[in-house]
Amino acid sequence: MTAVIEVENLTKRYRSTTAVDDVSFRLEENTIYGFLGGNGAGKTTTMSLLTAQNAPTSGSIRVFGERPYENHRVLSRMCFVRESQRYPEDFTPRHSFDAARMFFPRWDEDFAQRLIDDFHVPVHTAIKKLSRGQLSAVGVIIGLAARAEITFFDEPYLGLDAVARSLFYERLLEDYTHSPRTIVLSSHLIDEISDLVERVLLIDDGRLLIDESTDDLRGRAVTLTGNADQVDRFAEGRTLLHRQAMGSVASATVYGALTDAEQAEATAVGLERSSVPLQQLVVHLTKKTRSGHSHSHALAHPTPSSEVHS
Repeated sequence: MTAVIEVENLTKRYRSTTAVDDVSFRLEENTIYGFLGGNGAGKTTTMSLLTAQNAPTSGSIRVFGERPYENHRVLSRMCFVRESQRYPEDFTPRHSFDAARMFFPRWDEDFAQRLIDDFHVPVHTAIKKLSRGQLSAVGVIIGLAARAEITFFDEPYLGLDAVARSLFYERLLEDYTHSPRTIVLSSHLIDEISDLVERVLLIDDGRLLIDESTDDLRGRAVTLTGNADQVDRFAEGRTLLHRQAMGSVASATVYGALTDAEQAEATAVGLERSSVPLQQLVVHLTKKTRSGHSHSHALAHPTPSSEVHS
């Protein structure tokens, strides 16, 4: 596949704070990414750097093979919508959509109007009078109807209620099917987007922990439940993400897929195996990294030497 963004050793410091710490990755064309991590992890800063709204302290960024800074050829092909999106106070949603139509060459007015109807946006009401949900809807409409070749959604849909968020995911997937492009979804609502994203970038404390396809990532962890001694035997030599016990019964979530022979052996000794939801996996990985017991290399390439006890 063709990379639309290439990042090498990207670092951003604010005085004594390092917001992005020596990060390298590639974003491929026509792929939906989940950019995951907690508050203050460095997600928004990274996206601001990629869209030239901020300058890096060091490292390089190439978008469509070019530097994005003050480069209209590149910037007109990207769209960045964030939760705290600001608009001129005298603007109405209609003013915002008209401005977007002029800036984004692939803007689809018919699609925008359909989305306006879907989300019931009052297009002639002043932006400052909109509810949080209506303001969020303006952002997601721009992000979808722009059909930019690279679109970043930095949690603008958090202001939507559950029904409206579901509608957003539905419209995004429908349109992506007909008009593929690179989409980056930053979200705390990992379970809600887990079926949408094709690849996961997990960042914590400014460092990239995981860069892996969603399917491969799901297959890298398993929860074993049963006799505590047998559970501990299978967990030995693996990265242990979580363990809990009650009497003689325990469950352990381990990072590292079981071989076919190990799966058969686990079944033979009465252990139950269950997959780990993406959100739970992200929480476990982040906790382990913050505890200082594991590192991104060990998580990306688990081996017996990466054993972690808790």
